[in-house]
Formats: sequence, structure tokens, C-alpha cells
Amino acid sequence: MIGLGTVINAAAIIMGGLVGMLFGKRITERFQTALTNGVAVCVMFIGISGALGEMFTVRNGKLESGGTMMMIGCFAVGAVIGELINIEKHIERFGEWLKRKTKSDSDLGFVNGFVTSSLTVCIGAMAVVGAIKDGIEHDYSVLAAKAVLDFIIIVIMTASMGKGCIFSAIPVAVFQGIVTLAARFIEPVMTETALSYLSMTGSMLIFCVGVNLLWSKKIRVANLLPTIFLAVLWAFAEKLIQNS
Repeated sequence: MIGLGTVINAAAIIMGGLVGMLFGKRITERFQTALTNGVAVCVMFIGISGALGEMFTVRNGKLESGGTMMMIGCFAVGAVIGELINIEKHIERFGEWLKRKTKSDSDLGFVNGFVTSSLTVCIGAMAVVGAIKDGIEHDYSVLAAKAVLDFIIIVIMTASMGKGCIFSAIPVAVFQGIVTLAARFIEPVMTETALSYLSMTGSMLIFCVGVNLLWSKKIRVANLLPTIFLAVLWAFAEKLIQNS
């Protein structure tokens, strides 16, 4: 069944959110703050390890770095595009709409929880690679593994940030569902280099999410999302130049 991986992933997020809500009601505000800080540090290190893993390689016994120009160029252009579109504002508006529809007006952290958790579970190579494999090979193993990770993340995030985190299942379902359906068209573009660049930039954005969790909102991460798509285009352009 095409899309089963996305269904499993979205269901895991919802279940994680429900467990997190039950757990969150049993802890005081002081412990919720401590839990949020702990999650922030973990998210930051997940981002750091993912980015460094793609930037550095060992060749002939020496550590070499790469992708610096791609990183600077894509983030610079991506930030401008994202600010022009103001992606974060649109996501927040959707969060406000969900807040009204779910009668959660008293939950002051609803929108922040929704936006932060959505960015955490949507960004990354696992979502793209897993959705492509699901769409072409009907292999949902990658998304099933991601579902386990997302379940744990959302349990902790919901316990510390509130029920807005549960609704991150919606952007995950939409994004991975679209990639799954368009997998045959996307696959030729997703070369090894493209996946490496996507993973690097995606991991850097995950690090930024951690920064926002730890020090309040410092970076409009959603407005940097075009960076990921530009990184894939950069890899495609490099391939064209090499073949010319």
C-alpha cells in the first residue's frame, strides 16, 4: 500500500502526543521547563551531528570538509526567499486556526508547540528518502523507523510544550504524502550528493530549532526552509556542470 509509511508516522506522532499530554499533566511547571531544556539540548546535538557528518569526510587518513560554498549560498538565498514569502507567518496562522478549531484558546503555548514540533519532525533526509522508497518500492521501513523516533520526540515535546505538538502530524502527513505520490519524478533528482546536501542543511535547521527551544525564539526557522530545496538544486547544477 503506497503511503503506509506516512500513515504509520502520523499515527505515531498522534499517539506520542496523547501519551505526552497524560504525562505532562502529572509534572509541575519547574519540571516542564527542565524537560524543555533537555529536549532543546538533544535537538541541537542531533542537528550538529547530522551536519558535521555530511560536512566532514576522512580521505587518506585526513579529515576534509566540503559543502561550505553550497551552505553559505543556499542559506543566503533561502533566507531572502523565505522572508519574502514569510513562511513562518503562514504556519503560525494555520496554528492559530487549529487553536480556534480545537477550542484551545486558553493554551498560550499551542502555536509555538505546533510550529516547533512540526519543524523538528518534518525537516531531514529521513522524511524524503523514506517517502521516496515508500512511493516507488512500497518499502516503508525508513518511515517506520522515523515513526519510532518521532513518537519519542513528540511524547517529550507535548509533555513540556502542550497539545499543539500533536498537530505536527498534519504537516508530516501532507509533506511526506506529497513526496510519496511524486516519488517517481523526484527520485532522479535525489542523487547521493543531493541527499548529502539536503541532510546537511536540514540538520542545520534542526540545530536552529534547538536554539529556539533553549533561548526562546531567536531564529525564524520556517523562513529558512527554502534552503533545503536550494541545496538539492545546487547538487543538480553541480552535476550538469560536471557533465558539460
